[in-house]
Amino acid sequence: MTAWSGSERTAGDPERATGTRERDTGGPERDAGGPDLTTTGRDGTERRPDAEDRSRQPSVGETIDRRTGRWRGASALALLAGAVGIFTASPPVVLAGVVGVAVAAAARAARPPKIDLELDRTLEETDPEPGAAVGVEVTVRNAGDAFLADVRVVDGVPPGLAVAAGSPRLGTALRPGDEARFSYAVTAARGAHRFEPALALARDATGAAERATRVTTVDETRLTCVPALGAGVSLAPRARTTGQVGRIPTAIGGPGVEFHATREYRPGDPLSRVDWRRLAAGGDLSTVDFREERAAVVVLLIDAREAAYRAPGENAESAVERVTGAAGRVAVGLLEAGDRVGVAALAPEPCWLAPGAGTAHRARLRELLGTHPALSPTPPEEPFFPSIRLRRLRRRLPGEAQVVLCSPLCDDYAASVARRLDAHGHSVTTLAPDPTVEDTPGRQLARIERDNRLSELRRDGIPAIDWAADESLAAALARAGRER
Repeated sequence: MTAWSGSERTAGDPERATGTRERDTGGPERDAGGPDLTTTGRDGTERRPDAEDRSRQPSVGETIDRRTGRWRGASALALLAGAVGIFTASPPVVLAGVVGVAVAAAARAARPPKIDLELDRTLEETDPEPGAAVGVEVTVRNAGDAFLADVRVVDGVPPGLAVAAGSPRLGTALRPGDEARFSYAVTAARGAHRFEPALALARDATGAAERATRVTTVDETRLTCVPALGAGVSLAPRARTTGQVGRIPTAIGGPGVEFHATREYRPGDPLSRVDWRRLAAGGDLSTVDFREERAAVVVLLIDAREAAYRAPGENAESAVERVTGAAGRVAVGLLEAGDRVGVAALAPEPCWLAPGAGTAHRARLRELLGTHPALSPTPPEEPFFPSIRLRRLRRRLPGEAQVVLCSPLCDDYAASVARRLDAHGHSVTTLAPDPTVEDTPGRQLARIERDNRLSELRRDGIPAIDWAADESLAAALARAGRER
């Protein structure tokens, strides 16, 4: 399936998601002639630039020298002006041609300036609440001995953060020892965000040659946003339990509330469970058994593969973002009911929190859902190996564990995971946020395919909760409970 919503690539493309990344360096980048410029790698070796160097940006420790093409065609125009001036006997036109030839010659001989910049970055707050505007101030200092007539700096805004105010860019001239400041604000979003090295471009006085490099700060700049888990919601586990006391009725007699059966009295039975009425009526001494209630072990399995990063609109949350927030609320509801809860992810990055309970476990769960790289707000770039991930997950799952698969069911793999886990004895419930729209025939087909996956899971006895984009989580769970 290839057709989804109009924002299919928004979450997967940091340049579009934040609006802060640009490949344009302010002018053409193709070679305009003149001396060969070089690319200097991290090991200090130099090589001549190729076509890729003229369009890409440098990595950390790398320097790229290239032509901007600003004066392309200047020689031809200057010679043409000189010829016209001679033909018409016009000294001013001849002079203009001579000046043009001189400028073109200077441009061809131009070399990019040396860049020796120092960069400091300060955040107003390093652990803000979600949605808060966080100010960023950047100071750029010319630590070299060369005058930089034209220096441009683009700060390395993390791909998961959007610029809320100002611009993460600076264009200025810097004498040796001078510094310049610029500031902007970003909107805090869930996750641990690391600011990347800034991109610096310096051009000579003619603007014909430029040098591109990355500038790092002395200390790494991080912004961490860990949302609260939110109010708990009720997602009733299926009937697989542990030996611990909980809320799920079982077919086992013992202590409890709901009547189960009576049996012959055994020495050591609590007096409170003796059937005194039966004894008073002349019957045998017997003991009342109630239906025992046990706790469940639930693992919330979040689908965080690249295929799950889908959204129904340009500014809508991706399915991964929705299920990550939902997992926190479901976990709170389960923990409050006395169940043990763990978290895992289907993602290139390993992610596992063993089932547990208690205040410390809740804090660990919140930290994992808020900052684990496997649950990043942007899609992963690393490859995902489905068989390896599923095999490792099965090894870690406790035998009595139930699984709540949080996935938009964008492809057949997620549905197959639900079936395979269910077949291996783990009761599975699927929570599926809907990222589809129907504004084109291709997207209508995508919705139909997703609906078919939901129906097939239900036919296989696996509860599948369809969570619409305009529906609250509590409403979706309540509706699913009524439909069972």
